[in-house]
Amino acid sequence: MRVYVENTPNNNVMKFICDETLTHGGVEFNKDSSATESPLAQVLLSIPFIEKVFITANFVAIEKIDAVSWEDVVEDLKEIINEHLEEGIVLQQERKKEPYTVYAEMTPNPSVMKFVANKLLVPEVIEIKSREKAAGVPLAVAIMKEYPFVEQVFFTENYISLTKNEEESWELWTMDVRSFILHYLQAGGMVFEEFYEFTTEAPEEIIVKPREEFSSVENEIKAILDEYVQPAVANDGGNIELLEFNEESKTAIMLLQGACSGCPSSTATLKNGIEGILKQMMPGVVENVEAVNG
Repeated sequence: MRVYVENTPNNNVMKFICDETLTHGGVEFNKDSSATESPLAQVLLSIPFIEKVFITANFVAIEKIDAVSWEDVVEDLKEIINEHLEEGIVLQQERKKEPYTVYAEMTPNPSVMKFVANKLLVPEVIEIKSREKAAGVPLAVAIMKEYPFVEQVFFTENYISLTKNEEESWELWTMDVRSFILHYLQAGGMVFEEFYEFTTEAPEEIIVKPREEFSSVENEIKAILDEYVQPAVANDGGNIELLEFNEESKTAIMLLQGACSGCPSSTATLKNGIEGILKQMMPGVVENVEAVNG
C-alpha cells in the first residue's frame, strides 16, 4: 500500500498521503465538476457520501458528509486511491492553466488588507505571526521580504490577509502588493512547500485540542460555527476556530485568526453575533463566548 492517511483540523476532511508527487499546484473537484482530467476524482465523487476532492502536491484531500464515519470507509478509500496511483491515473493530464487574477478587499480591521485570487491557494489555514514562522511558505517569505511593514500573513482557501504595522498605510501600498502577489502566482511561484505541516498557531499558554478529541457539545458548536459564522468571517478576511468549551462556566473559547485577530470590532461580533447564535441554538448549554487572539 502506497497510501496512508492523516487527520486534518476539519473532522469531515481526511488527507490521503501518497509516496510520490501527484501534481504541482492544486486541483479541486466537487459534485458539479466533470473531473475529466482525474479518473480518481470521477470515481470518488460517484460515492454518495463524498462532497469534494482536492489533489495537490503528494496528497488527496477528501471531504465527506457528517453522517458517515471515517472509520467505516477509510480503508476502502485508501484502496481506491492506491489502485489509481499504481495505474498512474490519479490525474490523467495536467489541467489547462487558467491565468491568475488577484483583487484587493478592505476588511473591518484597518491594519489588514485581503487579497483574493481566482484559484484555491491552500487546502487548510496557514497563519504566520512572524518572519521566523514563514519557513515552508515561500509566498509568505517573499511578501515579508519585499514589504518589511507586513507583520503577519494569513492564508485560507483562495485569499491572503496581510497585517501591516502602524507606520504604513494601505492606501499607499495596496495596488503595489496586489501586483506583486499576482506576478508571483503567474510566474508559477510556490505558495507552500510540498511537505509543509499545517498546524493551528495559538498563544503558547493555549493548548489547541485536536478535532478528534472534541466532546459532542464541542462538535455541535463547531458545526454551528461552520454553517452560520465562518462564511461571513471569511468574507471579512478572517477565521474563527473553537478551542474548547468549558461546561462548568458554559463558555465557548474561540481563537481569532487573520483579520479577526486584534480587530476592534471582534468583541462586538463575538458578543452580539456568535454568542447570540449559540445561545439561541443551544439554549441552556452555551452562555458565554470568549476570544483569544491568534
